[in-house]
Amino acid sequence: MAAENPGRAVAGCGDDSAETTVYNAQQDDGDEDEYTFGTEGGSVIADSAGSPLGSRKVRYRATRLATIIGATVNSLLAVTQIVSGWLFQSQALIADGVHTLSDLISDGVVLFAAGKASASPDQDHPYGHGRIETLATIVVGLLLALAAIGIAWAAGQRLIAWETLTGPAAPALAFAVLTLVAKEGLYQYTVRVARRIQSPLLQANAWHHRSDAISSLVVLVGIGGALAGWPWLDSVAALIVAIFILHMAWRLIFNSAAELIDTALEPAQVETIHNAIVSVPGVKSAHMLRTRKLGNEAAADVHIQVAPRISVSEGHQIADEVYRAVMSSMSTLRDVTVHVDPENDEEQLRTVGLPLRPDVTEHIRAAWADQPELAAIEQVGLHYLGGRIHITVTLRLDDEHDGAYLNQRAVELSELVRGRPGMEDQLGEVLILYRGRTRNVQPGFDHAR
Repeated sequence: MAAENPGRAVAGCGDDSAETTVYNAQQDDGDEDEYTFGTEGGSVIADSAGSPLGSRKVRYRATRLATIIGATVNSLLAVTQIVSGWLFQSQALIADGVHTLSDLISDGVVLFAAGKASASPDQDHPYGHGRIETLATIVVGLLLALAAIGIAWAAGQRLIAWETLTGPAAPALAFAVLTLVAKEGLYQYTVRVARRIQSPLLQANAWHHRSDAISSLVVLVGIGGALAGWPWLDSVAALIVAIFILHMAWRLIFNSAAELIDTALEPAQVETIHNAIVSVPGVKSAHMLRTRKLGNEAAADVHIQVAPRISVSEGHQIADEVYRAVMSSMSTLRDVTVHVDPENDEEQLRTVGLPLRPDVTEHIRAAWADQPELAAIEQVGLHYLGGRIHITVTLRLDDEHDGAYLNQRAVELSELVRGRPGMEDQLGEVLILYRGRTRNVQPGFDHAR
């Protein structure tokens, strides 16, 4: 079944129809739509890449600019901190400089990951490359943890021999102030860009800058205390910085790992999606709603229950409207899959194992082998409901007989189908209908309804 709109709509009419169709469509970043076709559980899937948050290229350019600015500032700061710390004998300032060097590595990781994540979905990555950002965030967290361990080790060594410690020189205080102002400025700029383009990777890098700013504040206090006569405060400040950095690293790694194992969206977000689904006319209920994060974006799939005997095309149209409603409800959604059920498959008897159309039509042929109505069949409709097959056979109206005769024949034909051995426990309602000759219909079993 072809879909007429370019949005991502998925209609899988479950057990109530003779055919099941699934259609997926996504929009790219302003370039031509690309469609790839494959099969999934007997369904036809069509995908075209796209991002609801706007162009991936725009996001990548914003990420690259923010990261390059951060790398430039960090390069200057690292050299300044390490050299001034060495000249003015401040271990805390040197530790902060080493921390800043780790920022340069994380900036490189961010640039690489942002470039890869900006690529459009392809055959091997139909959901896009957003998880690269997630993986890179873990790498940034690991780098932070390593830097924290190194700083803590050096500070601990100095505290063990605290009697030999000498305080830093006064100019170290000025360099600590300069570092604090620069780092906080980087955080404010980067976090604004990250929120605008909704990038968790850039958000992580922004917090990296904020951790630097806070560590610089601790360094400032430590240097001030050392100048006031407590030289060990410089090493204590370095140790506090290390603990803070380690805490930030754990948060980044934990949150990103949760995303990699397909952790669901927040309950409030899931509720928003559910409300959008059930607001669509024709949706009786929604169940099996599942969500997951894809980098800075998200995906959802859901089963909706509709009236059990509507047509496949109407089911598809309802699914199409559900898709549009859900996508409009949350800007971060990238992929929505809707499966249409004629009944709640969490509660009703499953129809697994029931015979399909070829076996059912052969059963009808055998039951009506010596009946003249066999040649008058126009359509056979099958509905799989409540663990049984419900059959509707439409016959051409015979003008030579009255209504009473036709009703009687309908009962007899229905009993013939029910009474033939082979499907006694699988058949539900067997309905015989008559259609007047109002249109040209090619008779036959292959015309499903």
